[in-house]
Amino acid sequence: MAKRNDRRIEPTFETASKSKAARGLSVTEDDRVVPGRKQAARRKPAAKRKAKVRGGRRKPGLFARFGRLFYWTFVLAIWGGIAAAGVVVYYGAKMPAATTWSIPDRSPNIKIVSVDGRLLANRGMTGGEAVGLHEMSPYIPQAVMAIEDRRFYSHLGIDPIGLARAMATNLMQGRFTQGGSTLTQQLAKNLFLKPDRTIERKVQEVLLAIWLEHEHTKDQILEMYLNRVYFGSGAYGVEAASRRYFGKSARDVTLPEAALLAGLLKAPSRLSPARDPKAAEARAQVVLAAMRDEKLIGDKELTMAMSAPATRAASYWTGSENYVADRIMEELPDLIGDVRTDITVDTTVDLTLQEIAEKSIRRLVDEKGKELNVSQGALVSIDNSGAVRAMVGGYDYADSQFDRASEARRQPGSAFKPFVYMAALEQGRTPDSIRNDAPIKIGKWTPDNYHGKYYGRVTLATALAKSLNSVAAQLAMEVGPGAVVEAAHRMGIQSELQANTSIALGTSEVTPLELTASYVPFANGGYRPDIHFVSRITASDGEVLYENTGGSNPRVVSSEVVGMMNSMMTGTVETGTARKAAFAWPAAGKTGTSQNSRDAWFVGYTANLTTGVWFGNDDGAPMRKVTGGALPAQAWHEFMVAAHEGVPVAALPGTWRSQGGERPLVEPSTPVASVPANSPRTSDRADGDSGFQQAQELPTASIRPVPPADVGGPVRKRSNSILDILTGG
Repeated sequence: MAKRNDRRIEPTFETASKSKAARGLSVTEDDRVVPGRKQAARRKPAAKRKAKVRGGRRKPGLFARFGRLFYWTFVLAIWGGIAAAGVVVYYGAKMPAATTWSIPDRSPNIKIVSVDGRLLANRGMTGGEAVGLHEMSPYIPQAVMAIEDRRFYSHLGIDPIGLARAMATNLMQGRFTQGGSTLTQQLAKNLFLKPDRTIERKVQEVLLAIWLEHEHTKDQILEMYLNRVYFGSGAYGVEAASRRYFGKSARDVTLPEAALLAGLLKAPSRLSPARDPKAAEARAQVVLAAMRDEKLIGDKELTMAMSAPATRAASYWTGSENYVADRIMEELPDLIGDVRTDITVDTTVDLTLQEIAEKSIRRLVDEKGKELNVSQGALVSIDNSGAVRAMVGGYDYADSQFDRASEARRQPGSAFKPFVYMAALEQGRTPDSIRNDAPIKIGKWTPDNYHGKYYGRVTLATALAKSLNSVAAQLAMEVGPGAVVEAAHRMGIQSELQANTSIALGTSEVTPLELTASYVPFANGGYRPDIHFVSRITASDGEVLYENTGGSNPRVVSSEVVGMMNSMMTGTVETGTARKAAFAWPAAGKTGTSQNSRDAWFVGYTANLTTGVWFGNDDGAPMRKVTGGALPAQAWHEFMVAAHEGVPVAALPGTWRSQGGERPLVEPSTPVASVPANSPRTSDRADGDSGFQQAQELPTASIRPVPPADVGGPVRKRSNSILDILTGG
């Protein structure tokens, strides 16, 4: 048995160990879990050095920062390129195979004819034969390239420099002001694509532009572009535009004329010299400056061109039938879609009536314009089927293409009152119902009569014939503004109407076309037809592309109410405010004049035609005491007399008899009360036909009028049939 050494061996932490093997188990200072003083002293400098390195690390230099920026920009560019390529591949795959692409034929011609087959207008490429690039005036391609695509002959279909410049300009201005499309891209869009602002369309435009550049020479592309691009006013191609604006061929166009044509490409409709000559000329000067910058012309040529601007051929721009043609061109896409071939559009317009209407409007403006401060007029005539027989959109189409008949919204004044009376009749009143015509106050609003004259107790028939504002306001409060708005919309008004108390006096704006259309149900017995200008569209091979079959016209007002309304509005023509309109036929209607005589109206009808006339100024300037019973009634009379020549006389639809037998005469003929001229009430009416006041419009009908005397007569109830209820009668 080995000898055991029972002596306990204590571990030592001395660094000078003589023999580890002999000593057995031993540890050093370095083996401590918690360092001793010596070890801590030894490690402290290293820790300090480490902390110093961490806390005092130097920031990367400018070169390193640019390196990182370049790196990440490069990475993002790669991924952006991959994403862009993916978008191009995706939308490109949706296109037909390139082997099927071909240049389509030139834009088709649209022949627009009257109801008797006479030519109204041509649209499309009419008068614009294809002109070779070497044949046309050299100023035309130079001007177009200078303002639209300066690097046309150097790029490959897309212009990265121009695109970047346009993007930068748009970003700085915060809105879209410049486009980066090349002439090739514009041609591709015009030839193959719809003008949608989508990523798909833009990608396809780029692909098609590259294909065009591959398949055709630059001269061919430029020639195709100039012979197809739209120059406004229905003119496609430089030949059509040159003849339309200057009465000459594109071969003979001068430098100022070429600059004007090139300037139109930015906004053809808005910058058309027929629509806005000043804007067209201002744009032409921008084009001339661009040509000088590109060294296409010198300073001397620039000065001469600016001092002798282009003049248009005024004789080419006469004829109010162009208002009709423009309206039809706007409707064609909804009727037949894209026009792919030559077509003939048969309209409902009677060219003879159109010419009579135009002459009447122009004659009255020529004779009375300076004296009465009136510069514009409009006329619309519609038959009982909804067919528009004539439409004059202004004094002179050559001076302004803006269509005041279908686009201008103006206050109708008292011409809106029939809807107030109609709503009252539908709630049980009759033309014999009595109301007290006296000064009233609704909140802060005082709807005065003309010259402050009041007639006391009157029938509704008398009140409408004399256009008494007090009674109209009372009725609007009784039935509620909402009922008046509903009645107007049901009859054919499409514009938004404000359901407040002043609507009784025609404060909401409408167009002459829709106001005239809303009177048609009174003329045809209570039916609202579809208002239309086009009866048929046929292709060059005789195929019928569209035909108006009439359809079913809904009843919108009962025959009983039609009879009562016609009985009352006949009084307007016979003894009321529109006596100047009367002629051999039974006729009815309503005059209207807005505040300060800014607008003067007469809308009247026979059993044959409904015609509306408006006079005023584009800037809303007041006329000098022009009322609906003056110029509008005169123009209406002239037109309707000619329109009814040789037509058998017919009575207005509907019958109504008062309790006393026949419809009573308008009585009393003299006012029973008046308000002094120095009264604080506001009324600058020039006759009694309207009464629109500068009123505080009240949003509800909760405030009832309080005239000085009792409002006469209880509301008479009448039984309603199921048909009347369903039709609002």
